[in-house]
Formats: sequence, C-alpha cells, structure tokens
Amino acid sequence: MRRAFYYVYILESLADTSHHYTGFTEHLDDRLRDHNAGRDPHTRKYRPWRIKTAIAFTDRRRALDFERYLKSHVGRAFAVKHL
Repeated sequence: MRRAFYYVYILESLADTSHHYTGFTEHLDDRLRDHNAGRDPHTRKYRPWRIKTAIAFTDRRRALDFERYLKSHVGRAFAVKHL
C-alpha cells in the first residue's frame, strides 16, 4: 500500500524574488503547474514561480497545522530565517 504525503510548500516568484507564497497540497508538481498557469488568483500576478521549500508530512492534520503556523507572523519570521 502506498502511503500518501501531504506537502507544505513555499513558492518564490521568479519575476520578483521578494514575493513568496505558502500553501498545502497532496500533489506538489500539479499544484506548481496550477500556480504558473495562473489558475490561482493569489499567485497569478507574480508568476512564474519556483518551489523554494517543500516539506512532506504523512499526517494531514500536522501538515495543515504547519501551513497555518508558517502563515502566522511568527511562522513567517521562522521561514525567512530557516527555510
């Protein structure tokens, strides 16, 4: 049986490297294609994007909690310093 992975990822804009986006997905390559194709209104303006950091989790709840943390003020500071 194949184990599912849940990804928390940080994208970096290639058009303006000061812009980043944090998200969650089960299909990392497909999600990056969606962002670069302009299918997400939050990332459309600063495309193209590259994956700066991706962390795989086997527990969906932990992945979602980590994504929420990275989107917080303290989590953004952590990501800038460590990721």
